Amino acid sequence: MARYSHPFGAFVPKDPEILILGSFPSIKSFEDNFFYAHPQNQFWNLLSAVYDYKRLQSVEEKSNFLENHKIALWDMIKSCERENSLDSNLKKIEVNNIKAFLQEHPTINKVCFTGKTSEKLYKQHFSYLKVPTFYLPSPSPAYRAMKYDEKLKKYRTAFL
Repeated sequence: MARYSHPFGAFVPKDPEILILGSFPSIKSFEDNFFYAHPQNQFWNLLSAVYDYKRLQSVEEKSNFLENHKIALWDMIKSCERENSLDSNLKKIEVNNIKAFLQEHPTINKVCFTGKTSEKLYKQHFSYLKVPTFYLPSPSPAYRAMKYDEKLKKYRTAFL
């Protein structure tokens, strides 16, 4: 199993209000050098639907959207060992310093997790932090336990 470090930094707009934490970038996100890049990942479709926005395609469109909505993106995992993009395959995990990140960005008033892995790691390492948190169902194409419409309801509850 190979060891990987996170290939890019957090996306942080001016005065972010929401931090969305994933687990670790997919292989496709490594290639594209941006978050949630797999074409079947529902993340960008869900976010654009929550805000009644057009379909987000380019990194520039996604970045502008995040800036306009004061949403920061990052991942819980700084480095790990893995063989593929599944969270269940992540081993020997080193987490990012979320406490320091939140101290650097005091305008953040909500942390959302795109899946159980990021939520679990946050609770293990940072449960003492006093910021409201929200679990969002995984937008990954591998997570089929919940239909898109159900996911969208949960995303709307967290963001609106």
